[in-house]
Amino acid sequence: MKYTEEISNKLNELLEKNYDAEKGYIDATKNVESNNLKMFFKRRATERSEFAKELRTEILQYGEIPTDSGSFKGALHRNWMNLKSTFTSNEEAILEEAIRGEEASLEEYNNLITEKNLPPTIDGLIAKHRTAIQSAINTEKAKLELVS
Repeated sequence: MKYTEEISNKLNELLEKNYDAEKGYIDATKNVESNNLKMFFKRRATERSEFAKELRTEILQYGEIPTDSGSFKGALHRNWMNLKSTFTSNEEAILEEAIRGEEASLEEYNNLITEKNLPPTIDGLIAKHRTAIQSAINTEKAKLELVS
């Protein structure tokens, strides 16, 4: 496998995670009553959309084709969140699921950031996204404390 193809495959995996996170946050806005949480989730969805655009640009620069949708696993997670919110209608449960999803994304970013020989532009992009995801996790955990 060519180096550019290998890098693009890894970036496509992150791209799928970002599509999944964006859709998950959009779904979360529909399942909470709090306007503060709705705005928070909308901001997270927008942020993940921006991450996806940045990743798509990098993949295209390597001459590869970006993935155009999320993963099956992400769809299952969103369906689980929707089902859980239907029965609990509990903002705490929705925040817990959002944290779980973000922690899974963070793990993917951590795995990639430990890769050797990443081009500097990708290394910087991954670090920026990783920091924002960690910040979102910290904020979600703080919000969870407030609603519990």
